[in-house]
Amino acid sequence: MTRILGLDISKSSVVACLLTDKPDQPRQFYYECPFYCLSANSQGIKQLLELKPDIALMEPTGNNYSKLWGTHLARAGVEVRLVGHRELRNYRANHLALPDKDDDADSLALACYYFDYHSDQRRFVQIRDQTIVKIRELVLRLAHLNRVQSPIINRLRQDLAWQFPEVAQVRSCRGKAGLVPLLWGWLAQIRDSKRYDNLYKTTAGLGINDTVRYHAERLCNLQREELAIETELQQLLSDARFQPYLKVFHSFGFGDRLSAIVLSQIYPLAGFLDENGKPEVKIRQGRNSKKPTKRHLSLRRFQKALGVAPSLEASGDSRKVKVVGGSDLCRIALWQWVFTRIEPQRSRLKNDIGQALGEKLDTEKAAGRPVKLVRMKIAAIGTRLLFRELVKVLAEKM
Repeated sequence: MTRILGLDISKSSVVACLLTDKPDQPRQFYYECPFYCLSANSQGIKQLLELKPDIALMEPTGNNYSKLWGTHLARAGVEVRLVGHRELRNYRANHLALPDKDDDADSLALACYYFDYHSDQRRFVQIRDQTIVKIRELVLRLAHLNRVQSPIINRLRQDLAWQFPEVAQVRSCRGKAGLVPLLWGWLAQIRDSKRYDNLYKTTAGLGINDTVRYHAERLCNLQREELAIETELQQLLSDARFQPYLKVFHSFGFGDRLSAIVLSQIYPLAGFLDENGKPEVKIRQGRNSKKPTKRHLSLRRFQKALGVAPSLEASGDSRKVKVVGGSDLCRIALWQWVFTRIEPQRSRLKNDIGQALGEKLDTEKAAGRPVKLVRMKIAAIGTRLLFRELVKVLAEKM
């Protein structure tokens, strides 16, 4: 008899629901079920493992919360499956008709979900390779460090505007061999610079105070951490399995960070294809045209994972198309790629991909369409081309 454990994870605890079969009346069972509330400590982990589950289901609540419980369960030989947030919400409300959302209802819904869909792997979030999990973790840390640095730099520039105005708007980048940016290093008294020494002697400013030096030191420490993560990321990306992917990414002008972000979302590509390793395409009757229409299901799943698949919301005369689901980090990174590698004429990719996307972007802008929408449209077209190129290259490797 298989023991199924539904786990609803919070910041410092989990609510667990253990089932051996699906209850006939889940709504009534909700009021009778003995739920377990376990704390995120040694005692809570021990109590969890004493339940002796065979399979545990949880939502992908990020690295910080689910990682603790998922890792201990996996070490104990328990199979861990992840259920998407939207899928669970719809299942709980529409399929089980459970009461208002709470932790108990979610844990029960997770356990019941297994009995209805255990044979359909597409109903579950793909469990990524350990190297890919590490790449994703590093990518998220780099994004965090980038967010942390921005307000510090802004504060520094505001202070330098009256303390040392001659350098307040200087763009300082990391030096060769991983040296911290010269301006921030000089302000933190970590790096020497005769240029800044001479400028400071004749400055019109009121003099640098300790606050600026503390902020500069913080930036230098963050830059060192960033460099260490980038070095580790490059080592992980050197894995031979990723080289065909990186070759395609290079033809699209992706840098190391964007390559890592996209790879962490779509590897392995086989997860988007059918059983024969081909893009899944089905012909269905068009809702409006009533004619046979191709549905590119693999491409749709691929674009959704990258956060650029539009969804139609229609009610009465209102029709809205918006992007729902997928990786926000990837969506932003692809938007930045369009902004820096496709839109500017001087840095546009010098190949068929850059030319095709650039001409499409220029045409859309010339037609007077909102530039933000144009960039996201080009990102969506770019991912469509990316999917086709990846399928082609990986097919050649087989």
